[in-house]
Amino acid sequence: MRRFLTRIRIITNLTDHIDVMATIASIKQNVDFRGPNVWILAFAIIIASVGLNVNSIPVIIGAMLISPLMGPIMGVGMSIAINDSKLLQGSLKNLFVMVAISLLASFTYFFISPLHLEEPTELLARTRPTIFDVFIALFGGLAGIVESARKEKGTVIAGVAIATALMPPLCTAGYGLANAEWGYFIGAFYLFFINSFLIALATFLMARYMKFPVVKFNDPEKQRHVNRIIIIFSTITLIPSIIMAWMVIRENRFDYAVEKLVKEYSSAFENTKFMDVEKTYYIMDSSELKISTIGQPLTAFQIARVRERMQEIGLKKTKLSITQSLSFASDNTPATELLQSIYERSEAAVKSKEERIAQLEKELAGLKTENIPYAQVARELAITYPALQKITLSTGVQIEVASGKNVRQLVAVVQWLGTPAAEELQQLENFLKVRLNESDITVIPYAE
Repeated sequence: MRRFLTRIRIITNLTDHIDVMATIASIKQNVDFRGPNVWILAFAIIIASVGLNVNSIPVIIGAMLISPLMGPIMGVGMSIAINDSKLLQGSLKNLFVMVAISLLASFTYFFISPLHLEEPTELLARTRPTIFDVFIALFGGLAGIVESARKEKGTVIAGVAIATALMPPLCTAGYGLANAEWGYFIGAFYLFFINSFLIALATFLMARYMKFPVVKFNDPEKQRHVNRIIIIFSTITLIPSIIMAWMVIRENRFDYAVEKLVKEYSSAFENTKFMDVEKTYYIMDSSELKISTIGQPLTAFQIARVRERMQEIGLKKTKLSITQSLSFASDNTPATELLQSIYERSEAAVKSKEERIAQLEKELAGLKTENIPYAQVARELAITYPALQKITLSTGVQIEVASGKNVRQLVAVVQWLGTPAAEELQQLENFLKVRLNESDITVIPYAE
């Protein structure tokens, strides 16, 4: 066991891999907030605000990578760890300025933005901090300070910036200010505060663990006073997030229980189907579950079974109301067959209408002879066939008596001086086919 523990200490040892003085110098340098950092922060805030406004996760991630917010926050934790009051003062001042610029930039964007979402899911996700956010910020901060202290730098800081998500809560707080949505503002700003505090706390803990040089107080009582303030401040910050986490867990259990209940009973009643389920979760009061059914009405015994099952799966404080429609108590047809019948009748009605439309289109095509330029055709016929006196055009149907098959046909009844030759009738038929753009024309001679 002793050899095993020695091996673990060797594996987890950080002393040989960190540069203490370079780390302190780097954090002090990143605390400084002026010049390019001001512009970069403002641009990053606008980018994150656009991403939140359009629910674009890649854009939000990009903004978090650009943001320089981590510097002053880690500076706060480091200054407390090494008792550097000057560094603490500078870190808090720069952090305050950065927060003010971020809120101003996001407020301006959301105030003038023409985009409005009915369900701003990415904004809503930043308004309810929980204990899970605490874990993410704490362990993200631990990873961040270890990465900052190591001699060979990697890409951990970029991942920490994404995981701890400092930018989106500030942007959401700006949205709350711009739209007078105080719930958004309070929830989002508290989430930013938790993330910042936990990153600073992680920096403090790891700096003490890695034995960064500490400025000793001359008065031991002052040292103990500072430690007590840190503990009290941490407790006050964590309690609301723990309460919110408890609320989220309860709501998640409620949703799971409702889904389980609906899954069990949606197919349990042969002639009744669940068509709609509406659930509402309340923290203090009784929650509500509304179910709409179709088919045979549920009996009092069946409803009692559902209520009893609700008690078993954790829905004791949930009010149940069932709305039953399309009652077929006197019909033995199961609900599934009934719905199938309705579907088949609807499909038959659609098919009948399509056939009627096709028939009307065919009839409409048959009426195009009404658009024939009769005067022009008459002049052409008079020149070509001087013996032709009258021509009657009519649309008819040719029916084969044996088979009953019928086809549309254009009939031309002509009155001739004398008896026309067969060749003349054939020429007239060909002329009319070309002139009237008809493929099937029958010419019938008529003699008085």
